[in-house]
Amino acid sequence: MAENYNLIRAPLEMYTAADVEPKEVKWLWYPYIPFGKVTLIQGDSGDGKSTFALNLAALLTRGDTLPFTGVSHEPMRVIYLNAEDDADDTVVPRFMKANGERSRLYFISEEKQRLNFSDDRIREAIVSTGARVCILDPLASYLGSDVSMNLANEVRPRFESLIEVARETGCAIIIIAHMNKAEGLNAKYRANGSVDIVAAVRSALVIGRSSDDADDRIMAQSKNNLAPLGSSILFSVSDGVVEFIDTVDITADQLVGAYGAAKARETKQAVARRELLDILSRGPMPQKEVMARMSELGISQRTCELAKGTLPIESVREGGCFVWRLASRPDGNNATMQGDTPFTLMHCM
Repeated sequence: MAENYNLIRAPLEMYTAADVEPKEVKWLWYPYIPFGKVTLIQGDSGDGKSTFALNLAALLTRGDTLPFTGVSHEPMRVIYLNAEDDADDTVVPRFMKANGERSRLYFISEEKQRLNFSDDRIREAIVSTGARVCILDPLASYLGSDVSMNLANEVRPRFESLIEVARETGCAIIIIAHMNKAEGLNAKYRANGSVDIVAAVRSALVIGRSSDDADDRIMAQSKNNLAPLGSSILFSVSDGVVEFIDTVDITADQLVGAYGAAKARETKQAVARRELLDILSRGPMPQKEVMARMSELGISQRTCELAKGTLPIESVREGGCFVWRLASRPDGNNATMQGDTPFTLMHCM
């Protein structure tokens, strides 16, 4: 085996720091979104992350000043990919409502083949249009159907393809993602999938609600590898239009409730129960993938097994491995939750 490995090894090439020409990071919006890198915007469903991204695109196509910076760019072309909303009846009307310049917003047709992060059409579109920004919404749709979001060794290669495109084109690539329902965790553990998703990007932003006002939202930065964390920004969403209001003193962890009084008391077994019901509600999952996901959340196998024992989850052998799934109710539907209490309808044998 070692001999075969040596036959396919690339030759050793080395260089020193003296061979590297230092350069400064260029920013689309300092310190939130860098050019030539990948940025993640995540939030709970319905909290306005897609609306935020589309309004940001509209602002950039007009060449307006970026919020709280005094900095503006020349009007730029933006590629916008949305797997959940149609361009004709949703995306473009919302973009028009945000006063975006329609001739500078581009789409890639997915009629014949769906896109994923490693699709060469993304690079081709950026190069051919000269787009400075590319938005992919949501992550789960563009990661690829053949990749498990919960396995780092499958997630990272797809991200590397997108990271390379951003680096080589200088385009700011922005990914929109849903958060998981594991309340009580730090923001970096709320990504819906492997924690390696947050590790792969250079900047991670969280959008959420912190008040009872139906229109108010906050954007907070949970990660920044290239600069100090930026101030959190209060904005409103009304009829699909974003209005930036002020900077506020709140962290991303506080925004997602990691340090909330009630949520901080939530045990890891409670977090494991929430996460198990969340991921298995989307379908069965191999046990090793479940355990990998729990490990990334800091939950031990023992805690996961204990949580499973309190839920309507069964383990069955399929194709040589054990698969976890929600147990079926007598009516043939999967078990579900009512509030925080699961219906216990059958026991696994």
